[in-house]
Parts: sequence; C-alpha cells; structure tokens
Amino acid sequence: MSTNKPLFTDFESVSSKQWKQQIQYELKGADYNETLVWESPEGIKVKPFYHNDEVEETDSKISINSPEKAFEILQNIFVHDVKKSNERALDSLNRGAESIRFTIENDTISIADLMQNLPLEKTTYYFYLPFLSVDFATKVSDYASKNHAKFVIQVDPIGQLTKDGNWFENLESDFEKLNTIASSSAINYLNISSGIYQNAGANMVQQLAYTLAQANEYFNRIPALKHPITIEVAVGTNYFFEIAKLRALRLLFNTLAKEYHHNFDCNIIVTPTRRNKTIYDYNVNMLRTTTECMSAILGGANVVANLPYDALYHKDNEFGDRIARNQLLVLKHESYFDKVNNPADGAYYIENLTQQLAEKALELFKDIEKNGGLITQLIEGIIQRKISESANKEQELFDNGKEILLGTNKYPNKNDSMKNDLELYPFVKQNPRKTLITPIIEKRLAEKLEQERLSQES
Repeated sequence: MSTNKPLFTDFESVSSKQWKQQIQYELKGADYNETLVWESPEGIKVKPFYHNDEVEETDSKISINSPEKAFEILQNIFVHDVKKSNERALDSLNRGAESIRFTIENDTISIADLMQNLPLEKTTYYFYLPFLSVDFATKVSDYASKNHAKFVIQVDPIGQLTKDGNWFENLESDFEKLNTIASSSAINYLNISSGIYQNAGANMVQQLAYTLAQANEYFNRIPALKHPITIEVAVGTNYFFEIAKLRALRLLFNTLAKEYHHNFDCNIIVTPTRRNKTIYDYNVNMLRTTTECMSAILGGANVVANLPYDALYHKDNEFGDRIARNQLLVLKHESYFDKVNNPADGAYYIENLTQQLAEKALELFKDIEKNGGLITQLIEGIIQRKISESANKEQELFDNGKEILLGTNKYPNKNDSMKNDLELYPFVKQNPRKTLITPIIEKRLAEKLEQERLSQES
C-alpha cells in the first residue's frame, strides 16, 4: 500500500537541550565540556553532536559551487621515455583512468609523439612542468587548439620557491614569463601546489590561508589572468575535517576571485598525503588512502589522484598503480560516490567545520596580507617557522603515542623487514646549497622511528 505520509512523523522531535540533559545524566556527574568536547590543532572545539535548533535563523546556508560533474580518476605518469609513457597512458585509460598527468622535466619532449593515438576530445591531459618555458607552454597550447584537445598546464613559480628555495630564475623574470603565457595561452596553465603545506605539517587553517595567499599573489601579479587555476591539495585521515577543508577552500577561493572580478572556479586535484604513510606494515597505507580519497570526493574534488601503497619505497610499477586506480574505481562504480552532487550539504557537523575553518583561514590570510603577503613572509621565514611549529606539535603527539599509526607506533610487527626492499630513499634528503629562502621541507611522521628500525635489521 502506497502512502505520501512523511517518514518519522509519529515520533516527537528531540531538542538539543533534551539531548544534552540525557547526555549529562549518562555521564553521572562528569563535566560535559571536559569529557566530550575536544579541541583540534586548529583551535576548533568539536562537540559530540550538532542540532538544527542551534543554527541561528540569521545564519545563511554556506553556498559552495559544487563540481559540474563527478570526480575524475587521474593517473600520474613521469615522462622519461616518450614511447613508453604513451603506451602507459593508453593502457591506464583502458584500465579505468579518466585523465592523465604527464610530468615533463625538459622542453625537448615532442607533444605529438607523446599524444600519438591517445583520445583527445573527451579526456583531460595535465602537463606538470617543474620548469618555466614560454615556448613550451605555447607549443602545448597550440597543439591543444589544433587538435581540439583538453589540455591543462601546471606551472607554479611560487610553488617552486617554497619547495626548492629558489625561483626558476628570479621573481621578475618568472612573472614576466607568466604574464606572457597569460596573454596568449588558450588553455589553463596556472597551478597552486598547496599539498606541500600539508605534507610539511601545517594545520588545516594554515593550509587554507597559505593557499589563498598564494592565489592572491597570482591575482595581483597577473592582470591578464583569464583561465581557471588548478589547485593541488593533499588530504589526511581526519575524515570530516578534510571534507570541510576542501569545501572551505572552494568557498574562500570563490570569495577572493570575486574581489578581482573573476567569475571562474578553481579546479581542485586531490592526492592523499604522504605525511602519515609508512614503509613498515605498508598495506595499511591502502586503508589510509581509501578514507582520504573518500574525503576528497565528498569534499568536492574535481580530480583525484590516488597514492600507491608502495610509493614511498618502490619505483613506479604496474601493480601499485593498478591497486591505487582500482581503489577509486570501487569508490566510483561500486560504492556510487559519483551519484550524489555535493553530498555534504546539510550535515550540521560538516557545515559547522566548514564555516569555522573558512573564518579562521580568512583571518590568517588577512594577517599575511597586512604584513606584506605570502612571498614577503616566505622570504622573511615567517611561513616556514609557523609550519615548523605546527609540525613539531604533531610530531610530539606521534612520538608520545597520542597520534597513532597502526603497524608503526602501535602494534608494530617486529618481524617485518624492509631493508632489502627499498628501491627509493624514503626519508628527507639533504642537499646543502645556497637558496633565496629556507625551503619548506616535507617530512613524514614515522621517519625517525623507521630509520631506527632499519638500523636494527640484521
């Protein structure tokens, strides 16, 4: 028998006051705030429940532009041999990848050879360039125009400064080239590599504020900017906070863009963080990356590039890539994460986190701008110091066992051996040289503990 009667109308609604009274009764005299309310590293007090009657009528619902279509599965390919990279791209697309990112280290690569026989019109190809060349950007743009291809260039001079400590050439030359590309490029070309902040230990408010400050530098210094900006983000395992972080990022970016009379949205590419990944008990990395990819999708990522479980210690390999890609395929086609648009809407907890993260990040962003902007504060070392302070707090929690990585500082397998399985050096590399600024160094939480365990292996 069919009925139009709404569900649950036979049950009386329960107010937040009633919930608190029942909780207080169950606590048997223990203090509600001290027992159940906890504070995040960002200074956000998290309550045990959220209720619609605590939302003031004057509060407007957070308006976030959701992606026009479901997230795309991105396959990363480092281009060393053009023919092999082309074959790998085609194979990845046949196995479920929906977009490809080529990392190209020099401007001698033939785009025509790299793209031979690859589908162009319906597949997006990203070109990550750790160099800045007007001629090469023009070559990529021209090829895209002539072949109706969906190309995106990813070049980020400020990201180069933060990671390397030096510009590609210098501030004036780098932005002169960017403005030249901006005036002629028919495709998106600008990238913000904000994942470095998360991987170096910055808290979420810092990640958002520094990303926004970096966007502001580009808005200020590239008057001819007319294409969407690609923002690369790293996400950790704080599930709901990471969802809220991505939503807050899009909200903040759109707010800033409007101030410059730009009407384009940002294109967010999300990758799981390396900070909490481990070389011991490495299969746990798959569990971590699965929840992180879930946060990315629910947070509104346009594109998700999963991190292979063995990326820390193995060179690129077909098995690791296939497992990483299949994790996303399961989420998309078997868990139906692509069927609901903006699924976090209306979740009081996530809405509250989004609002608080956005407000705190905006406050920090304003302070950065008041004191000279991101580039000035990088040169003065202020950003590096703040990230280091945050990272040290998190490291202390890990070292004391308060932040847990299963299989590493909790329930480690003493028989696990990795010494003979390392194809890559999984720790911070030392490269003493002269730099304009102190680089922001990405470092995993487990590095010291893993080095100790490796030294004890027979």
